[in-house]
Amino acid sequence: MNRKVDPPPPPYFHLDPERAAAKLSAPVDTARFAKAAAFATRGRQDLAKKGYAPDGKKRLRRFSTWEVCRYLLPIAPTHFRRVLRQNPDLPQGEGSGGTKWFTLEEVVSLRNHLASEGLASKNYLPFRPEGQPAKIAAVANFKGGVGKTSTAAHLAMAAALDGYKVLVIDLDSQGSMTSILGGEVPDEWKTVFPALAKDYARHLDEENRIREAQGQPPLPFDETLAEARTLSADDIIQKTHWPNLDLIGAQLNLYWAEFQIPVWRMQARGWPLWDGLTNFLESEGVLDRYDVVILDTPPALGYLTINALAAADILLVPLGASFLEFDSTGRFFDMLYSTFASIETGENAARRAAGLDEVKFEWDVVRTIITRFDPNQQTDLANVIQAYFGDLMNAYRQEFTALVGQAGEQVNGIYEADYRDFNRETYARGREAFDRTYAEFKEILIGCWWRDQQMAQSEKTAGEPNGTQKAG
Repeated sequence: MNRKVDPPPPPYFHLDPERAAAKLSAPVDTARFAKAAAFATRGRQDLAKKGYAPDGKKRLRRFSTWEVCRYLLPIAPTHFRRVLRQNPDLPQGEGSGGTKWFTLEEVVSLRNHLASEGLASKNYLPFRPEGQPAKIAAVANFKGGVGKTSTAAHLAMAAALDGYKVLVIDLDSQGSMTSILGGEVPDEWKTVFPALAKDYARHLDEENRIREAQGQPPLPFDETLAEARTLSADDIIQKTHWPNLDLIGAQLNLYWAEFQIPVWRMQARGWPLWDGLTNFLESEGVLDRYDVVILDTPPALGYLTINALAAADILLVPLGASFLEFDSTGRFFDMLYSTFASIETGENAARRAAGLDEVKFEWDVVRTIITRFDPNQQTDLANVIQAYFGDLMNAYRQEFTALVGQAGEQVNGIYEADYRDFNRETYARGREAFDRTYAEFKEILIGCWWRDQQMAQSEKTAGEPNGTQKAG
């Protein structure tokens, strides 16, 4: 009869303090942090460039006839080839035989041609009403690791492939979004920092004019503000390897804004610090140059996130289907309420006394999105989360796929991944996870635009002499 062998004791039993101490290195001083940071910077640059061309630049791959007709344009392959034959001046793509490969710039040209010459029943161009500004969508949650940056990046790329002109603003000093888009940000002057500084400088100019008229000394105006006042949106917006997707990047020095903004606010308490980004986007004409602005926020409800949320028309809140992420997201909403309600309360008492319009924060749509979803293990909890969040929850749960991980190894989004690196079914299944998320986002986007258009038309009609509105 075999004698039963007892399992070994847990690894944390019988540890020897002397041997443990022998394994320790010397105490760590601050210089060691600098060394670790330098190694990480070198490694980050090496890893990031895995998806780059030999010249060190990021390139967006070409798209095959199958992809163009399957994902980018509502046109059958046979008709697409016929259009190319009949219009030799159009981009013809690279390659021979039935499969050609097109750059995204060429797809844009083809889309514009079909929109002007193709069937009126087909939507070759995505819906965007004339006279309406860009819609701003912020992706936010103060829980880290919930998929904020990947969700923001894939929504931006999907919108660009769909024909929209997109601006991505990276507000996270970690700069992950900037790395994905191949941005180069040498210092804080290529981030949103000068945009916020310029708004404060503008307020300070107005404040000092009032103080001068009252015989009071001016508030201080330093070199940082003087330099920010000379910059425009073009100085901080950079092109990416996507022809219709631009970027305002981020890097570590952007975190300085979290300390500088409250200092400015203490110097000039009348400055609405939450409106700095909004005012910049509006005053610089950015909202007329783009269709969609995507804001990727840091995992904290700091001053940069507050600016993003105040600017946003649409708020997207990613979370995983776990208790801790559900709990954290609930606290995030509680913090949003406390923060913005306190701003409204604090500002409106003085505004009512001065006969000014009151501050009121309002968003067109707020949606939570379940990310990294495993339907085999998380369906029950996801249903519970759905029940509690109700109409704040997206219908589709974004499943985790191997395609996401493999694309991430090349510091790319899945829309940049080449389907030839997978089998076609795997690619289509993996891509569907983000296509469906984008479909819900696009439905929100065009619905908001349509509603705004109808409201604008109603207001215009009501204001006309022959309008049907009766006097009250």
